[in-house]
Amino acid sequence: MLDIHALPTVNAFLNATSAAFLVCGYAFIRRGNIKAHKISMICAVVASTLFLACYSFYHANVGATKFSGTGWVRTFYFAILVSHSVLAAVVVPMVILTLFRALRGNFDRHRAIARWTLPIWLYVSVTGVLIYLMLYRWFPSR
Repeated sequence: MLDIHALPTVNAFLNATSAAFLVCGYAFIRRGNIKAHKISMICAVVASTLFLACYSFYHANVGATKFSGTGWVRTFYFAILVSHSVLAAVVVPMVILTLFRALRGNFDRHRAIARWTLPIWLYVSVTGVLIYLMLYRWFPSR
């Protein structure tokens, strides 16, 4: 059985996995490989959905984790955390809409929103890993 305190590491892995699939999906569509793009993007959605479920479960059971860094790194951490949190809330409906448009075959409208969804989603995934590193590895609570 997985210890609940291992979930932040699992979450970081899922965020990193999502970011990797997003980059691959972008590269595939730029090369015209629609099938590989579709598979990569669906995998990114699955990784992000699993992240959201694990994140919600963890914080519902453990609560908030305090950041112990001080000085400029504390300011940097909270700037990343705030931008990450706001954009994470914004990107969820964007991902759903982008996916819905693609699955319905409405590719012009899919492409129009995907131009915004991809960079925001990628930022959220990468900063999620950065937040994990800062919170649990580089400046762990004592």
